[in-house]
Amino acid sequence: MTLKSTLAISASAQLAGSTDLATIQSPLAFQRAVNLGNGTAVGKADRMFADKRTLAASATEDLDLAGALLDALGGPAAFARIKGLIIAASKDNTNNVIFGAASSNAWATLLNSTGTVTLRPGAAACFMAGAADPTGWAVTAGTGDLLKVANSAGGTSVDYDIVVIGASA
Repeated sequence: MTLKSTLAISASAQLAGSTDLATIQSPLAFQRAVNLGNGTAVGKADRMFADKRTLAASATEDLDLAGALLDALGGPAAFARIKGLIIAASKDNTNNVIFGAASSNAWATLLNSTGTVTLRPGAAACFMAGAADPTGWAVTAGTGDLLKVANSAGGTSVDYDIVVIGASA
């Protein structure tokens, strides 16, 4: 099995305005990408987990980054280091999708042990982090490997997509 991946983010915008003598435009074209070859060293990853998930009203789940996840081929997606994370909430959600701050064994190297990110409904909100360095964000099996994902309220379920790319060592 081999893995080649690219995580990319971009923004484009056009700010325009007028002064007494001129019309001024300031275009923005911002792009960053993390390209990862196959392996476990600098600029490499060898594990991937990707899924579309649903959480019932007020439900939470702890994703075990060090052992319980399966890749698309049915093999283990056990991570020692995370090199890329994307979480995207469905635009059709009514409630927020919140991730981070598991109550025990929290994967804390990205958001610390108490940090969370809230993806609001109706906006197709998403979060992305990527790193091509050898460390990425460390996962410690048994003590620092749970990524909590929560539905913020009752009444309705929420849908979210998740992509985790990383290294087994």
